[in-house]
Amino acid sequence: MASTSLTEAELGHFDQELRDQRDSTEIELNRLAESLTNVREARSDGSADDEHDPEGPTLSSDWSRIVGVHREFREKVAAIDRALARIADGSFGTCIRCGRGIGAARLLALPTAELCIDCAREVEGHNR
Repeated sequence: MASTSLTEAELGHFDQELRDQRDSTEIELNRLAESLTNVREARSDGSADDEHDPEGPTLSSDWSRIVGVHREFREKVAAIDRALARIADGSFGTCIRCGRGIGAARLLALPTAELCIDCAREVEGHNR
């Protein structure tokens, strides 16, 4: 695999940005975990009328929504951790599929990018 062409300063910038994103995502995960606990407690309360509340969404729909967002945030943390590992091993900025460099603009927009734009387009095309 090719080594990255990013400077130490650029790598430092991405490292800090990813760590900041991870910290804020962890805060959101903790907040969502509290919300899940609240919904779980409300669902277990025998007096809660889950399906017939005309004032808003059901507890089941709240649960599904929060679980989905929680899963997305866990996946984001995993992607951040993989990017931080690539910084540590010197492969950050290198496509894990073809070994070419990932463009600076792509990394600025998506610091967790594992694929160059060409490979991302190809993979996306296969997933449709």
